[in-house]
Amino acid sequence: EKLGVIYIADGHHRSAAASRVAAELKKTNTAHNGSEPYNSILVVSFPETEVQILDYNRVVKDINGLSASMLLDRIEEYFEVFSSDLPAQPESAGSFGMYLAGGWYILRFKGDLVSNNTIKDDLDVSILSDKILAPVLGIGDPRTDPRIGFVGGIRGMAELERQVDSGDWEVAFALFPITVSQIMTLADAQKTTPPKTTWFEPKLADGLVSLVLD
Repeated sequence: EKLGVIYIADGHHRSAAASRVAAELKKTNTAHNGSEPYNSILVVSFPETEVQILDYNRVVKDINGLSASMLLDRIEEYFEVFSSDLPAQPESAGSFGMYLAGGWYILRFKGDLVSNNTIKDDLDVSILSDKILAPVLGIGDPRTDPRIGFVGGIRGMAELERQVDSGDWEVAFALFPITVSQIMTLADAQKTTPPKTTWFEPKLADGLVSLVLD
């Protein structure tokens, strides 16, 4: 049975590498007929209704020389800030939780969001990066900056508290998860999500599958 469109939820780099290798092997194989092993990759497919995206949260090593009160003042330029006695799990897009100096805060973005929040720049992960992480905390490329870490939502809000309370990190941010439909809309528009946007569940157990080697 042929499937329609397939969206890669995990393993993008491996898939791209396999595609490039297949293209190179095809060019050098004068007897190419399409049935060679390099034309295929092993995948596990899930219908969109059986895939869940959890939040993918951030922790930052330091607050860039600011005091906690100075950081809150800077954040209030773009966000409404409310203190919270409970872990501030975001309940909607445009809302963030922040754990700082032993306390939780709810941050609500003051700007306008595009309908359905499907434009890349209006994703919560982009808002956090563009309004707080880069200009206030001095985080550069999140893929390479050692001052930022990522905590999958499967580990819960208590893990954000634990990491900050340990002294290894100074502030944590909890995000509202992107939806499967948003991912599909972005992909259909030939757009990519920022790094560490999605934490997909279920995740398969680690393993190794190999062709028989002579």
